[in-house]
Amino acid sequence: MAAKLKKGDTVVVLAGKDKGKQGEIQSVDPKANKAVVEGINIAIRHQRQTQQSQGGRQPKAMPVDLSNLSLMDKNGKATRVGFRMEGDKKVRFAKTTGDVI
Repeated sequence: MAAKLKKGDTVVVLAGKDKGKQGEIQSVDPKANKAVVEGINIAIRHQRQTQQSQGGRQPKAMPVDLSNLSLMDKNGKATRVGFRMEGDKKVRFAKTTGDVI
């Protein structure tokens, strides 16, 4: 199945502790059905000190399930993603506005 959400898309969180927050997708794992979004689902990871870097508590964005994310349209609202053929190319479009993504 084609990917409805891709790296670089701006999304809004629909459920969970970060509900309503927006961010850009940094990576997508289609097998696990998860994506890492900057500034969303932040966890504290403890890092050991090395010669190159200072140790301590480092914030890290953890994966979020794709079902809890929705694409942002040009109006700043959450929208579903559809597919259609334009000529001989398959393109993604926002269901609320009908605009090609």
